[in-house]
Amino acid sequence: MANLPTKIIFAGTPEFAVPFLAELAKDANFEIIAIITQPDKPAGRKQLLAPPPVKVWAASRGFAIFQPEKLTANRQIINELKALSADLLVVVAYGLIIPPEILAIFARGNINVHPSLLPKYRGASPVQAAILAGENHSGVTIMLMDEKMDHGPILAQEELILSGNETNESLHQLMATAGKKLLVETIKKYLIGQLTPQPQDHQQATFCKTIKKEDARIDWQDSADNISRQVRAYYPWPVAWSVLDSQRVKIFPPVDIGPADKKPGEIFQWQGQLAIGAGDNQALLPTFIQLEGKNKKSASFFLSDNNSIIGKIFS
Repeated sequence: MANLPTKIIFAGTPEFAVPFLAELAKDANFEIIAIITQPDKPAGRKQLLAPPPVKVWAASRGFAIFQPEKLTANRQIINELKALSADLLVVVAYGLIIPPEILAIFARGNINVHPSLLPKYRGASPVQAAILAGENHSGVTIMLMDEKMDHGPILAQEELILSGNETNESLHQLMATAGKKLLVETIKKYLIGQLTPQPQDHQQATFCKTIKKEDARIDWQDSADNISRQVRAYYPWPVAWSVLDSQRVKIFPPVDIGPADKKPGEIFQWQGQLAIGAGDNQALLPTFIQLEGKNKKSASFFLSDNNSIIGKIFS
């Protein structure tokens, strides 16, 4: 690579982005000159302000950090970024749209990491969408950014074979492990002209939405397999849930599936386990559940402590 080190501004927010930032920071070919991340937000039951994981990592190592509320029409952040004279912007799960005026700042371009095999699953929840769809493979895409969401040309991809037991959390971890090395290798090849960006086939694009808590509510008329995917896709947030006796009940992975001749949502005991009927004459066998306002418990302990729930129906 010529003109080392390449000066990089990194934009990212959640835990998923941290391994990518760390991998870039330890490589002598790159100099991370600033971090852009989202503002601190309320978290937990007490809703105390908490810094995003990227800020925690960066602050402990003395990096300059920007936390703008917005980027669009934000003259202050635009001028500050211009003054840094960075070569490249690298974006991993930042969470805000980056306007054209900021994309135009970086002489060597703007690179984004997306946790799907684009053009499939553009948008905010590609990992959850892959699990919900029962995909047997997914992957990581390294791409150049343009003005549209997840639309730019592809530099590299790595396919991952899925076991069918992944949660949103575990699949993000798997993608970060594979993707961080792919990112570094791809940037190096791109900067010396060894990669030709490949336009996406936009006709094959599919899209996924921003997840809301209501999306995690279980419909017990659905099949046990689909409900199992829902439990895995929405862990650790917002966590799959249902309602029993006017109380919200969260259901955590892992879950098994067993036979049932029960009504959808009906609670029963099967081979000593707590079981809940689904809409396809099968049952969901949860391992852990949590009543609203209570601590998370093993389903077997909950059943032994609440035998009167047998025969009740989740709504």
